[in-house]
Amino acid sequence: MNKKTRITLIVIIVLIIAGMALYPKIEEYLFSAENSSPPIEASQNTTNRNRALNVNAQVLEYDNLDDILPMIGRLIPDEEVDLSFETSGKITEILFQEGTSVKKGQLLAKVNDKPLQAELKKLEAQVPLARDRVFRQKSLLEKDAVSQEAYESVNTELDKLMADIELVKARIAQTELLAPFDGVIGLRQVSEGAFASPTTILARLTKIVPIKIEFSVTEKQADDIKNGTALSFTLDNNDNKYRASVYAVESNLDKETLTKTARARYANPGGKLQPGRSVKIETTLQEIENTIVVPSLAVIAEMGRDIAYLYKDGKAHQITVKKGMRTASSVQILEGLKPGDTLLVTGVMQLRDGLPVTIDHLAFGN
Repeated sequence: MNKKTRITLIVIIVLIIAGMALYPKIEEYLFSAENSSPPIEASQNTTNRNRALNVNAQVLEYDNLDDILPMIGRLIPDEEVDLSFETSGKITEILFQEGTSVKKGQLLAKVNDKPLQAELKKLEAQVPLARDRVFRQKSLLEKDAVSQEAYESVNTELDKLMADIELVKARIAQTELLAPFDGVIGLRQVSEGAFASPTTILARLTKIVPIKIEFSVTEKQADDIKNGTALSFTLDNNDNKYRASVYAVESNLDKETLTKTARARYANPGGKLQPGRSVKIETTLQEIENTIVVPSLAVIAEMGRDIAYLYKDGKAHQITVKKGMRTASSVQILEGLKPGDTLLVTGVMQLRDGLPVTIDHLAFGN
């Protein structure tokens, strides 16, 4: 081994011995430096925990809560019928104007009745003679000049003649088409001169004053809708709210849909509402007065309980509540809240007990 190699070996050995001696102090220094500088992630989490959350709040007051059942229905006529004759024949007169109102019993159209009128005259001409025969036979019977059988025979002939006259008059009545109720007559389907039969439809007669509202309810709702139930309804592109009352409910549920059909009636003054339109219906099932009502989103379920958050001293404070009746957007609170409490109503899913909050908007009541 030459001199240069021995010197290099000695230097390496000295460095190893020095490193072993200084290692504990270097490790202690590095550990202290690491603990003195917190991780970036931990620092960010601490900042997030201390950052205030912007929320909306509501100062609670006693309010009323209505349990409203929404439904969809449609307007239908109070009465509607396709007009046709009871007999066959050529139409000789049409006495109505399309789209106009008619009264019950008004003559609308007529088919040819001349043969029947002629037959009626023929029969009526025989009446005086038949009555005279009865009179003579009765006088003779009182004198025992004829038998009882002879008198009853002419009397029967008179009754038969009068019955034939009534039959012809009934057939003549069948040649006249009368309005069965007050209503509006639609478009005419035939013209004068056409041959009509009982299957020929002349026009449609519709009664829309009053008008009916038809709707269906589910099996669950069926017990809430009965005769006399008050409801309100609205139409698209119409800001008015109309009030009606249920007058009939189907006795059984539909086997396929498990729904029950009900009908309400609206006076429809002036006939302004037309059949066929869809309507949005609401009926109040229950009314609760002077109770605490909050938005449904302000109460959340957590660990088998319902919680909400109040605003106190700039922070969110978690409380347990007991819910009562619930609607689509609101819920009744039976326990846990009182008038004057400031309830946090937005950002509820991000809140936790003690979190700083800033109120952007404060509302009073609902």
